[in-house]
Amino acid sequence: MNNTPKIEAVIFDCDGTLVDSETLSLAVLVDFVAEFGLEIPHQEALQEFAGNELSVVFRTIEERLECPLPEDFMENFRERQIAVLQQDLQAIDGAHDLLASIRLPFCVASNAPINKIAVCLQTTGLDRHFAADRIFSAYEIEVWKPEPDLFLKAAHEIGVAPENCAVVEDSSFGINAGLAAGMQVFAFDPHRSGSTNDSGVRSIQHLDELKPFFTSSQQA
Repeated sequence: MNNTPKIEAVIFDCDGTLVDSETLSLAVLVDFVAEFGLEIPHQEALQEFAGNELSVVFRTIEERLECPLPEDFMENFRERQIAVLQQDLQAIDGAHDLLASIRLPFCVASNAPINKIAVCLQTTGLDRHFAADRIFSAYEIEVWKPEPDLFLKAAHEIGVAPENCAVVEDSSFGINAGLAAGMQVFAFDPHRSGSTNDSGVRSIQHLDELKPFFTSSQQA
């Protein structure tokens, strides 16, 4: 007998899950810090920084530089990042089709600031799938993944118990946050990296694989 609680709502991460922003953003960061004499291989940055709170990433960079970054580093990075996202950002393959097919309440819960989430959704056209009250940022509560607080807030706002929520994430920080929140976690791993070994996590390689879980009649 399957004792898994029924899925009644879906919480999506944004970067790397709905939009292909991680590679673009980290390329901007790697290029920027190189101007200060620190060379970070892109793959290393992707593995270490993707999905992490930006202030933690900056502290790590400062430790490697052995000096503080300029006070305007964050502002300048955001300007460069937004410009690149607005020009080159694409939705993850299958994102539009999946969101259009879901027959459950769903939302976005991201470690990114609200304005960056908005740029990502608007640039890719995914914003049409989300009402304003279905977009949640860790900056609103000042608690970031891997802490579960953001996911728990989203569940509360939607009005669904955590155990009846599905989380779709691509980073270890988000996956751990979903597990800590007591939710059902789907790890988006398109490159089959095998980074998620937790028995309580379902690994998927394409967003289409989520349809049976979120659109079947048994979930109605």
